[in-house]
Amino acid sequence: MPFRPSLVHAALLSPIALGLIGCTTWWRQEAPDYPVFFVPGSAALNETAKAVVQVAADYAKQHTRLNVVVNGYADQTGNTGANNALSNERAKAVTDQLVTDGVARERIHYNANGPTGSLLSGQADRRVDIVIGG
Repeated sequence: MPFRPSLVHAALLSPIALGLIGCTTWWRQEAPDYPVFFVPGSAALNETAKAVVQVAADYAKQHTRLNVVVNGYADQTGNTGANNALSNERAKAVTDQLVTDGVARERIHYNANGPTGSLLSGQADRRVDIVIGG
């Protein structure tokens, strides 16, 4: 015989359902990752990048016990030394924006990975990853 929920079942389960609806962080992953993308040869944050940093900053401000790690990357186009410097500038730009958005600088650690951390050729390599809880 198939299970048919009744009003009694609904009455018993509704407090559980309401508890889950009221909980905003139960579904979040342990260490959220926020990628910020850049145009070639630039460390300037556009409006989309600033919006991503703001979302990460809001999460970091809600979870003050978690560290914030900023990893800068560059693609493999051009000089390795210039790419290393560019990945550092990108990581620093994101770090500065996180501080502007209210995250304490002491909580933020940033790394310049240059082209060595490249995933693909193209925009995926021209990024900064913000990892909260890392």
